[in-house]
Formats: sequence, structure tokens, C-alpha cells
Amino acid sequence: MTKIITSKSEKFLESYLNNPSPTGFESEGQKLWLSYIKPYIDEYFTDNYGSVVGVINPKSEYKVVIEAHADEISWFVHYITKEGFIYLRRNGGSDHMIAPSKRVNIHTEKGIVKAIFGWPAIHMRQTKDEAPSMKNIFLDCGCSTKEEVEKLGVHVGCVVTFEDEFMMLNKNRYVGRALDNRMGGFMIAEVARLLSEKKIKLPFGLYIVNSVQEEVGLRGAEMIAQRIKPDVAIVTDVCHDTHTPMVDKIENGDLKSGDGPVLTYGPAVQNNLLKQIISTAEKNKIPFQRAAASRATGTDTDAFAYSNEGVTSALISLPLRYMHTTVETARKEDVENCIRLIYETLQTIQKGQDFRYFK
Repeated sequence: MTKIITSKSEKFLESYLNNPSPTGFESEGQKLWLSYIKPYIDEYFTDNYGSVVGVINPKSEYKVVIEAHADEISWFVHYITKEGFIYLRRNGGSDHMIAPSKRVNIHTEKGIVKAIFGWPAIHMRQTKDEAPSMKNIFLDCGCSTKEEVEKLGVHVGCVVTFEDEFMMLNKNRYVGRALDNRMGGFMIAEVARLLSEKKIKLPFGLYIVNSVQEEVGLRGAEMIAQRIKPDVAIVTDVCHDTHTPMVDKIENGDLKSGDGPVLTYGPAVQNNLLKQIISTAEKNKIPFQRAAASRATGTDTDAFAYSNEGVTSALISLPLRYMHTTVETARKEDVENCIRLIYETLQTIQKGQDFRYFK
């Protein structure tokens, strides 16, 4: 089989991860992603909020989606004090605990303004173990007054992202911010590349979907699902590697980086499609793990499954360490096996396949 991750695709991954793509402001990252997949698709379209869909076999009536989300957690400027300090609101599930001493980019119409999360020295804090909270974390952009901050172009509503960028650990782990879930976007793009390079002719229309605004409630997927009206949706996102310190396996399950993609059981996951994915993994000797979702998966799977009177949907997840930090970490072989599993599963889906439990 064609090499899964090439040096060219890894170079794209690095630029894609380094590019800021905060929820509601994903367009620059979406342009990068679209530019990469264009050689492998027949056509594409976008929607009003920035979701991008690459299409193979657009005239086919039967439609299959492979999907990831493009947005990353971030912050909004919320309040500027008269002394020039900046307080924030979350944009998605940003973790206030990791903020102190971090460097950030404030995105303004005049360009990037550099800032830092200030934090008082340990000698000065009221208690030695005082914890960061949304009430006490703040930005310092080197200004002494509110007016000076505003002259830089910073105002309430400006979005703020961490500065941290991509790196490799031990030649086998990808590290950076926003692996959740631009790694998913990378994986579905690689599926499109492999289908093109191997000249695989699918008997249905394939819709490669990079949705926006997942981190604030699956909103982009809700919108694009209504537009595409797919018959099948295979969603890819990240899940927690529970083999690091301070993680309770009784509460979070037993999932490990390096042991393969994670397949989820839950109400939104259509069991016949899930069985087909498992059978594909076993046939192709692709390692996989299992997880159980209580009520909702918390991913775009839910948005697709419950759209359009019910869409046959399943979730393939990438084990991830340190989610919603600037050092999210994934094993390269897990990424490759997620790509392989989606690629091979697509080739088992028949034109017009009926996944109903009974007829």
C-alpha cells in the first residue's frame, strides 16, 4: 500500500497545526486544508460559517461523509482595566489552569499583538497554593493604560490563542496545540490522498468534511449535515489516553496511545456500521480499542446521527494525551492506523447499503 504519512503530508500537518484556527475564526486554517486536498477531489463547497466539504463523485445519490472539526479552543478579550491589563472569556473549553506564564497572540485587525499571561511571584501570593481561575488570570501586553492597549488594535471581542507550535517527541509522537482536532482534519485529508493515489473508485459520493465550531456545541456539523443530507457518516475526533499520571481508569476507561484507534459504543453510534468497522479492522489487522459513551459521544457524531431523520453514524477516535493544553500528544502509528481504518472501511460500503436493524 502507498505510504501512509509521507514527508510532504507531514510538512502540511506541521503548517496546519501551527496555523491558529480558533472557534468562529477558522477560515485561514480552512484555506490551508482546502488547498491541500484540492488535487484529490472533484469539487468542493463551503458554507456561511466556514465549514469546507471536498467531494468525490458528486453526482452519486448515495452519500457517505468522513468528518473532523477544524476549530481550536481559545479566548476572547472581555475587559480591559484602566491600567491596561486584559481579562478574558473562554471560547470553547479553554483550561485556565495552564494559562499563567504562557505567551499568547491577540488577533486584531492591525495584526498580531503579543501578550503574556501574568502571574504574581510565589513570594507574593496570599497562599502558596493559590490556583488560577477565570477571576484572577489576566493578560499583559506591555501597556500602562487602557488607551495604550486600544491603540494597538485590541478591543473587547478580539480572539486570543496560545503561541505554542508543533514538535516531535522521540520521533514517534506529534505534539502541539489543537491536535484536537486538526489531527482529524489531517487524517481525512490523507484518506482522500490515498484514494486518489491508489485510483480507488468508490460506488458512492464521498464528502470529506472539515466542520467549524465543534468546541462550542457541534454547531458547524449541525449546519453542514443539513446541507449534505448524507446516508452514512464516519466521524473522527480525539479521545483521552488514560495511561498518564492523575487519570482514573474507573472513571475514564482504559485507553492507551499506541494501541490503535478507539471505537465507541453509544446510542448515537449505529451498531451495524460499527460492526462493519470492527470487521474491517480485524480483516486488515489494524489494532483498535473500545470505549463506551454515556448518552452522548460529545463529538460531531451526535450532530450527524440525529440530523435528517437519522443518519447512520460511527466514531473513530485518536487517543490523545493532555487534551486542551498546548502540548496535546498523539502517537504517529495511531494516526496512521486511524487513516488506514477509515480508508479500508470506505471500501466495504456498498452503493445504497441499508444499515437498518430490521425491515
